[in-house]
Amino acid sequence: MLTKQVRDGLATIVGEENVLDAPMDLVVYSYDATPDYQTLPDAVVKPRSTKDVANIIKLCNEFHIPLVPRGSGTNLCAGTTPLHSGIVMIFNHMNRILEIDEDNLTAVVQPGVITLDLIHAVEEKELFYPPDPSSMKISTIGGNINECSGGLRGLKYGVTKDYVTGLEFVLPNGEIVRTGGKLAKDVAGYDLTSLLVGSEGTLAVVTEATLKLLPKPEAKQTMLAMYSSLEAAGETVSSIIANKIIPATLEFLDQATIQAVEAFAGIGLPTEAGAVLLMEQDGPVEVVQRDMKKMKELCEAGGAFSVNVAASAAEGEALMQARRAALSALARLKPTTILEDATVPRSKIAEMVRAIVNIAEKNNVQICTFGHAGDGNLHPTCMTDVRNKEEMERVEKAFEEIFAKAIQLGGTITGEHGVGVMKSPYLAWKIGEEGVKAMAAVKQAFDPNNIMNPGKIFAKETRKRVMIQQ
Repeated sequence: MLTKQVRDGLATIVGEENVLDAPMDLVVYSYDATPDYQTLPDAVVKPRSTKDVANIIKLCNEFHIPLVPRGSGTNLCAGTTPLHSGIVMIFNHMNRILEIDEDNLTAVVQPGVITLDLIHAVEEKELFYPPDPSSMKISTIGGNINECSGGLRGLKYGVTKDYVTGLEFVLPNGEIVRTGGKLAKDVAGYDLTSLLVGSEGTLAVVTEATLKLLPKPEAKQTMLAMYSSLEAAGETVSSIIANKIIPATLEFLDQATIQAVEAFAGIGLPTEAGAVLLMEQDGPVEVVQRDMKKMKELCEAGGAFSVNVAASAAEGEALMQARRAALSALARLKPTTILEDATVPRSKIAEMVRAIVNIAEKNNVQICTFGHAGDGNLHPTCMTDVRNKEEMERVEKAFEEIFAKAIQLGGTITGEHGVGVMKSPYLAWKIGEEGVKAMAAVKQAFDPNNIMNPGKIFAKETRKRVMIQQ
C-alpha cells in the first residue's frame, strides 16, 4: 500500500482523476493475457506527458516503488503482471499520432497509439507499417516496442525492432533521453534504440517513437494449400524459401487448430486436412502473379491435395482474419489456454511440429500448433484447466520438452512473446549463465534500485535442461 506522501505526490503530478487505487479499479490491471498470474498493484497512474512520466519515475525511484509500464495487457509471458505490486503506468492520455512524414517515410507516435489505428492512418496516405501482431486491434505501439512484437508479415518484413528508428524514453532516475530519429543511418555510440526494443519495460519507459514506413504494396493475393500430413506442409515451407520466394505471409495450422478456427469463424476451412499453409504475397502486380504461380506449383509438388487462390480481396482478408483468430478459437475449448512460442530454423519446421505432437502424446496433454512457419516461429497451444494441478504439471513438463527440443534444433525459447515471468527459468538454456549475467549487468547499470518491472526476465532459479528422447 502506498504511503500518503507517495499517493499525494502522484495526484500532484497527474491530477486526482488520473490516480486509481480503489480495489475494484485495480483488478483489471492485476493480470494480462497469461493464465494463472495475478497480483494487485497499489495504484494505477495515467500520465499526460513525458514530463509527467519523468516525475512519476523520480518519485518511484526515491521511495523504491516498483513501476510497471503497460499497454493493453495482451502479452503472453506475464510481462505486465505487477508481481511486486507497486504502480502500473498506462498511456490512455498519450495516444496520439504526432506526425506522419511523407518526405522521410516516418511516423512519430506516442506509446498509447493502437497498432491498427496507426496502420490505417498511414495506409490513407498510401504508406505501410508492416508489423502486425495478431492482437493489433487492441495492442499499443508502446507494448509492441517493449515486447518487440512480430506478426504474420514477419517473414518478409521483419518485426517491430526493424521499424523503430528513434525513441524518447525516461530512465529510472527520471532523466529523459532521445535516440535516433528520421535517419537511415546512425552509429553514434551504443545502439540504445535497439536495446530498449524488446526490453519488456525493465530498463526505461518509452514515451515517444519514430517509426519507419514503407510505400504501400501495389497488389496482394492470398492462397490456401491443404495437406494430409504435417510433414508435407512443413517440407513445402522449406521448398518455397529454397526457391528464393519470400512471401509476405506463410502461416501453418494443424488439423486441430483448423477445426477450432472453422467452428469459430465459419468460413469454409477444410477440417479434413491434416494441415494447411496460408500464403500471401504483395508487391508489384507482375511479381505477385509470378510468385503465386510458382508457390502453387511447389505446394502441389509437395503433396498438397488442394491449392486455392482467394477469388477476391475480401476472401483473402477473411482467411487472414481467421488465422488471426486462432487463439480466440482455441480458447473456447477449455477453461485455460496456454499459448507459447518456440522458433526453429525454417528447415526444421516439419521436425519440430512432429516433435510437438509426440511430446503432447507422451505427456497426455492437448496441444494444437499454428504459427508463422515462414520464419520458423510456431505457437504450440495447450488447452487445459489451471485448477487441475496434476494436469498442469504434465503441461509444464510438455512445454519444457518443447523448449529444449527447439534449442536442440538450433532454435530459441521465444520468437516474439518475450521472456517475462513464464520463460525466465529457461533463459539460460538459450544464452548460457554468462549471457544472463551480462544482461543482468545492463539491468543493474540502468536501474540500480530495480524499480522497473521487477521480477521479469531474470529468474531466481534456472531449470535444468530436459533431455529429449529421440
